[in-house]
Amino acid sequence: MTYTMNEKYDLIKSALLRTESKNPIKIIKSIMHKDFVSIHGPEHHFLDGASLLTAMKNAGLEIDLNTALDQLAERTIKMPGGMCGYWGMCGSVASINAVLALLDNTGPLSSDNSYSSHMAFSSKVINRMSEIGGPRCCKRNAFISLSEAVKYVNEHYSLVLEIDKIECEFTNLNKECIKERCPFYSGNK
Repeated sequence: MTYTMNEKYDLIKSALLRTESKNPIKIIKSIMHKDFVSIHGPEHHFLDGASLLTAMKNAGLEIDLNTALDQLAERTIKMPGGMCGYWGMCGSVASINAVLALLDNTGPLSSDNSYSSHMAFSSKVINRMSEIGGPRCCKRNAFISLSEAVKYVNEHYSLVLEIDKIECEFTNLNKECIKERCPFYSGNK
C-alpha cells in the first residue's frame, strides 16, 4: 500500500500514543517495522524526534504528548528527503533538536544556554555520523541520534531514559548497507 506523508505521520503518531516504553530505541524499532515506514525516507524526520519525545513523556515529562507531536510534525514535515546528502545535515539530528527546541522554548533569538547546548549536541551527533560516512542510512542515523539524545536528556532533564545495546534488524532491507562499517551491524558481535 502507498501512503502519503501525512498518512505516515498520522500512523506514526497513533502508534506512539499507545506505547509506554521509556526506551526510544525500542519505540522507534517497533514502528520502523511497520509497512508505512520506508527503509529510507523523510518520515524519519518526524519518527526519530517523536520517539524521543514519547520516551520522555513515558519517563515522567509533564507534557501533552498529542499536542507536542502535532507541533513536531508541523516542523518536521517541512524537511525534504535526502537532507543528509543535499544539505549536509541529517534530518534525524534536526528532528531531535526540534524536540529540544519545543521543550526548551528555543528560537532563533534565544540567548539562554539552550541555543548553544542544542548546537553542541548537533555537532557531536553529526561528527559521529561523519566518522562513519555514507551512503545514507536512516536506521543507522536514527540509532546514532537517539543514543546520543538519551545521554543528553539524562544529563539535562530530570528524567532517566532507558537504552540497551543497539543491534540493527534492517540489514537485509537496505541494499546500501555498509555492514561491518556500521556500529549497529548484527554481524559485528
